[in-house]
Amino acid sequence: MSPLRVGVVFGGRSGEHEVSLASAASVIAALERGGHRVVPLGIARDGRWIVGGDPLRALANQARVSLSNDDTGSVKKALADRAEAQAAGDTALVRIEPAGGLPAGLSQGLDVVVIMLHGPYGEDGTIQGLFELADLPYVGAGVLASAVGMDKVTMKAVFQAHGLPMVEHEVVMRHEWRADRAGVTRRVAERIGVPCFVKPSNLGSSVGISKVRKVDDLPAAIDEAARYDRKILIERAAVGREVEVSILGNNEPVASLPAEIRYGAEWYDYATKYAEGQAQLVIPAPIGPELTRRVQELGVAAFKAIDCAGMARVDFFLEDHGRLLLNEINTIPGFTATSGYARMWEASGLDYVTLVNRLIDLALERHRDGRGRT
Repeated sequence: MSPLRVGVVFGGRSGEHEVSLASAASVIAALERGGHRVVPLGIARDGRWIVGGDPLRALANQARVSLSNDDTGSVKKALADRAEAQAAGDTALVRIEPAGGLPAGLSQGLDVVVIMLHGPYGEDGTIQGLFELADLPYVGAGVLASAVGMDKVTMKAVFQAHGLPMVEHEVVMRHEWRADRAGVTRRVAERIGVPCFVKPSNLGSSVGISKVRKVDDLPAAIDEAARYDRKILIERAAVGREVEVSILGNNEPVASLPAEIRYGAEWYDYATKYAEGQAQLVIPAPIGPELTRRVQELGVAAFKAIDCAGMARVDFFLEDHGRLLLNEINTIPGFTATSGYARMWEASGLDYVTLVNRLIDLALERHRDGRGRT
């Protein structure tokens, strides 16, 4: 691949701001090793763009995240602590642009953009729409697939329409919860029962999620999820193992070797995901060849169902009696060199720098294809 001028967007307004910085640090390093010219594009917590100078360092200073080792140690500690933003550090080297639109003149100077924003305002189709308007190629899912992949309720409806196996679930709207708490509690108890998980529809990294063991605890869990979203998803607690697979491609996506997530906590909450040493990824997942093929097939089916592109990580539950259930798809998974997505591809024979370059190729291919060019 010829060297390109690649924009990398990171930070953002969501609760996964720090996760985004860690992903971006790894991607920038890989792009530079691949010979590309990187243009860092930061988005502060208030939505303002930070361009020029070293936006990654500026946002890391705000969040008290050290990027000297972005895969272990200080970054993961910062993620676990969820430190509040501090003073901006040295901002003399950067330019602050208003929130909302693309900074003036930026689109003419870029060949392609890598979006390393996780959660709302980054993974939900909003910034993808901005790049579509600017006619800029970008890595990953388009507007529709990003929006569907971010909204768990809509995602489940699409999976259900495609006949994909899922855990039993119920949807509660915030307005109906406020109007009839007793009736909604009774409905959930009858249709889903306990234990169950209560989740905001549009959020990531397990923020706002509660595990409910007693019906009496349902109201508090729904109240917590309703703080974050008007749509609340309630799922039966699947008993068994957690397996995931990485998907790569556009029209003909392929699946990596799957991985199994192991952890000592009761469930895979925020602290377990980001605190050092709390979770272990076993690659390849020790589930045998038949289930491995099934995970890969369902992963590709989920990817196609939402019309995804570029990349995604697909998560599953493998129940103790052997039933495999699709959990969700993540259209911008964690993307450091030691994140699950990259590690599964490394185990499948694709190193990190090659993976990043392949994603750039797919972004350019999709941009050409969308305009009827070959």
